[in-house]
Amino acid sequence: MIYNGCVNGKDTSISLEPEGVRYGAGFIDFADVTRLSPINHRVFVDSASGEKTEISMLGFSYDGFWEELTDLYGKRSLESLFVEEELVMLSEGEYGIGSEKGRGRIALYPDSVCILPHSDSAVRIPLCFTDIMTEGYIIRLRTESGSEYTVGKMGYDTKPFAERTVRFSENTKKQRKAALSATPLTPPFTVKGLFRTKDPDKYWYAAFGRGVCAVELFTGDDAATYLYRFDEPREIFERWLAEALEAMGTHREIIFMSTDELMTKPLYRMSAARSQAVRFLRERSDGRLIHDKSHTDKLARYLGI
Repeated sequence: MIYNGCVNGKDTSISLEPEGVRYGAGFIDFADVTRLSPINHRVFVDSASGEKTEISMLGFSYDGFWEELTDLYGKRSLESLFVEEELVMLSEGEYGIGSEKGRGRIALYPDSVCILPHSDSAVRIPLCFTDIMTEGYIIRLRTESGSEYTVGKMGYDTKPFAERTVRFSENTKKQRKAALSATPLTPPFTVKGLFRTKDPDKYWYAAFGRGVCAVELFTGDDAATYLYRFDEPREIFERWLAEALEAMGTHREIIFMSTDELMTKPLYRMSAARSQAVRFLRERSDGRLIHDKSHTDKLARYLGI
């Protein structure tokens, strides 16, 4: 929809699009937005560059503008989190993401809980790696890597949301375990995992050496082995590795493209900003081994075996 208003004090028409806000000759990409704030019938858009854009003089269209803006921003965040499953339940409630607390949309999918604030803190919490505890009107979610989140105070939705989250978490873990049990490991690989439970035929293997890891992705386009070098204890690296590969789904590009290339791809830039696990894995990237006739020898040398 097109709105009439002011942007930074100048009269203009404003159109809301799936990827951002267009006004006159200007465009604000949602990938660059760090926060949306409604203050006294004005909307402030904070960007990663530090720029703050003021949208005002919307008149009676203000409420509709804010609703459409936040809806599109939330949908773009979901897209950047690679959420493709069917929605189970959507509610409005309180959330806690690290030190950030507020109210926002909270969505349940068959394999995840997504928190969608009006900021770049949106997160997809994988149920396969998450312990769930309920305390009154609050639901606590803690991942194996140690990340903690809270959602709750959704009114009458709180109890059914909690019950469904527990049930879908149990189902996801069972499905994942069954799928992985049918996937035999082959040396030198000792660890295996799935990307998303909805794609049980797409999986990964990992092999370890001293402070190094080699990851093989089985997605139908297996052109390279991905290498990582790490300093933390292996069990910590393994947890973050599993969460990162689950988070990216089969969008393998996000774990190996350069930072310069990432900056040219708005959706992937949003994805990396919203996934601590993906950022963790990218920071430890040590290159790739192309599948050619020397691959086996190079892999053995890298692993020190």
